[in-house]
Formats: sequence, structure tokens, C-alpha cells
Amino acid sequence: MERHPEGGWFREIYRSEVVAAKSTLPEGFSGSRNFSTSIYYLLEKGDLSVFHRIKSDEIWHFYTGTSAMEILWVENGQLVKSYVGNDFEKGEQFQVIVPKNLWFAAQLVNKDGFALVGCTVSPGFYFEDFEMADERLLNEFPSLAKEINMLLKK
Repeated sequence: MERHPEGGWFREIYRSEVVAAKSTLPEGFSGSRNFSTSIYYLLEKGDLSVFHRIKSDEIWHFYTGTSAMEILWVENGQLVKSYVGNDFEKGEQFQVIVPKNLWFAAQLVNKDGFALVGCTVSPGFYFEDFEMADERLLNEFPSLAKEINMLLKK
């Protein structure tokens, strides 16, 4: 696995051979894209996935670990929290879908634990469709400044 710019560790495990032409994709994509991609993604003690956004929907799948992941995104000016994990009594789910174009981040519920998840993206992930948040996000959503500031790249 290698370090991901947003934090944590990743390894691409699948990239569809089928490609969608730019003309068939929603506005905003700079070129054709594979139908889907998938990675393993690991957060361990001290890791964060800082606020970022991509141009595609992203499905997070829980595989294993000693902690669930809390996934947060900003939608209509509100902070939405979901938990990908295997403790259904605590509201965790095996899969969480993060809608395209929304700022989102993730952190471990148990800060001393780890979680291995998968992330499936469709249309497929390309780093040119990836945008890291910065201090401007605090100005855009001042009522969420405390939560956002904790999950910005320092």
C-alpha cells in the first residue's frame, strides 16, 4: 500500500477495462473515464482522511478492523455523519455511499484502532477529478468550522 494524499494508505485493485467517452459523461470531466475503479483503503492509529471531493459517487465497503470509520460530508450546509463498520446496533453499515461533488472526510471511531475498507468509484477515479479542501472551506461553512478544521490537511 502507498500513502494517499488525503491521508491513510491505499492500493488500487480494480480498473474497469470498459471506458466511457467524455461525451457520455456529466459536465466537468476532462476526458473519458473507466466505468469504475476500486481500492483498498486503510486508516490506522493517528490517520485521517481529510476533507476532499471527487466528481463521482463513492461507495465505501467495510472489510475488517478494530474500529469503524466515521465518514462526514457537507450537504446543503449540514454535516452528515455515517459509519462504515460491522456493529449494526451502533448504527454502522457495511456500505456507505458518498454522493459526488460533496466535501467529505473520514476518521476512526476508535482512534487507537484500524479499519480496512474498500472504495468503489463510478465513473472511475482519476486524480485530476480529486480536490483537496483548504481554509476556504471554513469560510464557506462557518457554522461547521470546528468539525471541518479538525479534518483539514495541516
